[in-house]
Amino acid sequence: MNSDSARPVWPLVVIAVAAIAIYLYTSIEVRRPEVADAPPRGGRAEVEGLADRDDINILFVLIDTLRAERMSAYGYERETTPFLDRLAKTGIRFSHHISQSSWTKSSMASLWTSLNPLRSGVTKFNHSISPDIRMPAEVLKDAGFKTVGLYRNGWVHGYFGFDQGFEKYYRPHGVRRRSEVWQNSPNAESRGSDEELITDAIEFLRIHGDTSRWFLYLHLMDLHEYTYDEESAIFGNTVSDLYDNSLLRTDWVVSRIHEYLDERDLLKKTMIVVLSDHGEAFGERGFEGHARTVFPETTETPLLISLPFELDQPLIVSSRTANVDVWPTLLDLLGLLEDDERDGVSRRSEILAAAEGGDQGAEGDGDLAVAFLDENWGKPGTGLKAAISVLEGPYRYVAGTDFSGFDFEVLLSTDETVAGDLMLEQPEVAERLRAAAQEQLEKTALFEAGTYELDEMQLDQLRALGYKLP
Repeated sequence: MNSDSARPVWPLVVIAVAAIAIYLYTSIEVRRPEVADAPPRGGRAEVEGLADRDDINILFVLIDTLRAERMSAYGYERETTPFLDRLAKTGIRFSHHISQSSWTKSSMASLWTSLNPLRSGVTKFNHSISPDIRMPAEVLKDAGFKTVGLYRNGWVHGYFGFDQGFEKYYRPHGVRRRSEVWQNSPNAESRGSDEELITDAIEFLRIHGDTSRWFLYLHLMDLHEYTYDEESAIFGNTVSDLYDNSLLRTDWVVSRIHEYLDERDLLKKTMIVVLSDHGEAFGERGFEGHARTVFPETTETPLLISLPFELDQPLIVSSRTANVDVWPTLLDLLGLLEDDERDGVSRRSEILAAAEGGDQGAEGDGDLAVAFLDENWGKPGTGLKAAISVLEGPYRYVAGTDFSGFDFEVLLSTDETVAGDLMLEQPEVAERLRAAAQEQLEKTALFEAGTYELDEMQLDQLRALGYKLP
C-alpha cells in the first residue's frame, strides 16, 4: 500500500474550515444587539409642542378606590407604589387633587363629562349619562384615535352610557383566580383579576400599537377588592394593611403594560395618565369603605401624567385640581379642546408654569372644588339626601349624615397638621362655604340623565362588588 494514501486528511479539513471562518469574519458585517436609546428628555417647549404632534397615544389607567395619601408617590411612609413613584419623578404629579364623588358611578360620570354630579345628572344607581353630552372618547375618535375601553367595575358598564365614543368597550371575561392570588375585601365577592385585563390590553397593543393612533382606557379593580399575593403580602393583615398589600400588587400589575410599551418603543409617543374615582376610609371618622360620605379619605385621589419624554426634574402642580379638570387639561395639551359647557377647566397653564418653576399661587389654592354624594343613591323612589364637600383655599366644608344618622357640618383645614372642626374659629369662612355648598345643591343637570332598569342578574353583579342594592 502506498504510504501517501494512508496520510490522515483531518488536518486539511481543519485548515479549510479555519480559512472559511476567517473569510466570513472579514467579509460579512457582524450584527450586535442594539443598545436601547435613552428615553427622550423634555421641558416646557416639549410640553407646548404636544399640540403640534400627530403621533401621541393615550394610556388612561383608572385604579378604582385609590386613596392618594396611601401612595409612596404622595409621601406615604410605606413603599406601596415603587413603579408609580418613578412615573411621578419623571412626569407630572398633581399634589392636591380630588374626585367629585366617593361612589364610582357618579364620580366617573363627572370625570368623563367634566361636570359636577348634579350637573351631569348621574346621582342614582339607575341613572345613565345623557347621549347629548359629548364624551372625550368621541372627541378622540373624531380626531383619528382608535378608542378602546376595558373595565371590571359594573358601575361603568356601557348600558349606563359610559361606552359613548368607544369603538370597543367591554369587561374581560372573569376566570377563577390563581391559587396564589387572594382577595380579602370585606364585602366583594367577584371573580377574575386585573391581570386578565392587562393581558387583553397588551394583546390590543400587539395588534394596533404601531399601526394606529390610540386611546386605551383601563379600569382596574383589584385594589377595590383588596386582591394581593404572597409577594405583595408584606405590610400585615389588618384591613388597612391588606389595602396596602393590594396597592403594592396593583403597582406591579400597572408596570407590566409600561414594560410592554417600552419593549415596543412606544413610550416616546404615549401619554400615560394614572388616577382614581375615589379613595377609601379606614374608620378615621367612624366610616369604613366609600360611597357613604365625602370626607377627604374618600375624595382625595391621585393624578399622575407621564409624558412621551422624561422631565429633567419632577413637575408638581400644587394648585387645587379635580377630576372634572382632567379631560379639559388632556385635550388642551393635545390641541383638541372644544368649546363645550363644563365645570372643569384646563390646567395646562399651571403645568407650563410649573415647568418654568413659576408661581402657581399658594399651595392648594385654585378654583372652588366640589364633591357630592346622594346618600340615597341605592334606594329607588327616594328623594335627594345630600352629602357635599366644598374646598376653597386652605379650607374644606363638609356636610351630610354621620354614621349615627344625624345631620352634621364641619369646617376642616386642608393642612393635615391642623386638626378639629374650625366652624367656631372661622365663622365667616364657614358661612361663605356653606352658601357655596347651597348654591351647588341648587344646580340642575345640563342634560336630562337617562335611566336604565337593571335586571336581577345585573343587580347581583353589582352586589358582588360589596354594594347594598334593592
